[in-house]
Amino acid sequence: MNASYKALLFNGNCITCHKTDNLNKSAPRIQEIQNNYKNAFPNKKDFIDYMSTWVLNPNEETSLMSTDIKKYGLMPQLGYDKTTLEEISEYIYDTNFDN
Repeated sequence: MNASYKALLFNGNCITCHKTDNLNKSAPRIQEIQNNYKNAFPNKKDFIDYMSTWVLNPNEETSLMSTDIKKYGLMPQLGYDKTTLEEISEYIYDTNFDN
């Protein structure tokens, strides 16, 4: 899949809650998520595998964002398929959200 399709998936599904600014936050900023996951999984494949698996079935015990779960609650199960989540996870890994 090309980058613009992955951006469309991300912007159509994730940005509503995982914003890039601090306004009206209902979940951690995407930069915080990206930083936590990249620190834990610097290898792109490992990052994509872990993130997409976790979002497929959110679980507090396997979360890398336990402080944020206490603040915002556990992310709900969204019903996306694994392939879509892998595409979105790759976009998150590759994107500089600070620009």
